[in-house]
Amino acid sequence: MADWSPTAYLRYTDERSRPFGELVARVVRDPASIVDLGCGPGHLTPVLRERWPGAAFVGLDASPAMIERARAADPGSRYELADVRDHAAGRGPAPEADLVISNATLQWVPGHRDLLPALAATARQTFAFSVPGNHDAPSHRALREVAGREPYAAVVGPVERRAVGDPAEYLELLAGPGWSVDAWETTYTHVLDGDDPVLRWISATGAQPVLHALDTHDAAHGTDLRARFDAELGAALREAYPRRPFGTPLAFRRVFAVATRTA
Repeated sequence: MADWSPTAYLRYTDERSRPFGELVARVVRDPASIVDLGCGPGHLTPVLRERWPGAAFVGLDASPAMIERARAADPGSRYELADVRDHAAGRGPAPEADLVISNATLQWVPGHRDLLPALAATARQTFAFSVPGNHDAPSHRALREVAGREPYAAVVGPVERRAVGDPAEYLELLAGPGWSVDAWETTYTHVLDGDDPVLRWISATGAQPVLHALDTHDAAHGTDLRARFDAELGAALREAYPRRPFGTPLAFRRVFAVATRTA
């Protein structure tokens, strides 16, 4: 997949940041060191700095563009290019910390459920994460339906349904001797401004693999599949998320887990 666009991702900074604040609020032990898995462009680091100003911090992300943006915006913090799977295996640049935290990242990692015990083991005190639980929302159903049409299907192939676990499943995976687990979910109703806001929202995140495949095809063959796809997906999303006088409501479900060592 092509690299992420920090600019597109930050278009809805307030809405994308709200779950992180809720996650941080449930961490009960004060860490001396923090690793942020999938730190993105570093826009959430101030939330951690405000809560734990004296903690040593390392932000990890697999996107060169995100790390470059984070380093430029926050030169006083440490950001490193790294893969979540390497961190789980103890091969990353920051193998462990008191608090290991992750926001909207693990859903992109193949087999993330299997990695959870190993990721928790890298935390001396607390392992906390949130993931989007909107894989069956109208936005993602529309994405899969439109991408399954020709001529797009021949270019992008099957679109993965990136299903995450429910709170009860994450509780089962993380609970055990020496651990206390708090797992829950929240559905936010964001009100988005402007034209085609849900298209812009999903284009910066969930639709990235599809859009990259179409952009690559267009560049190689001189076609305009991306523009045609955007038009069709945009029409489907406008129908699924009608604009109101006050903006466009977008229901967005998040799933959270905070596992704390008790021994």
